[in-house]
Amino acid sequence: MQLEGDRMPRKSALQKIEHHERICRYMQKQTFDRIDRMEARIARLEKWIVGGLGAILLAVLSNHM
Repeated sequence: MQLEGDRMPRKSALQKIEHHERICRYMQKQTFDRIDRMEARIARLEKWIVGGLGAILLAVLSNHM
């Protein structure tokens, strides 16, 4: 049996929308942060790949001379 004073106050539609927007902004920031980290990792991998291809090219050219 619940008394009137024991109920949790209901959120208004505006409060629900504002809460949802805060959550969305937080998740969007997390997503952008993850994208930035991934871009940095991809850039590092690209440098390794280009360096590796350069080393392979030098090895192949030095064997044919």
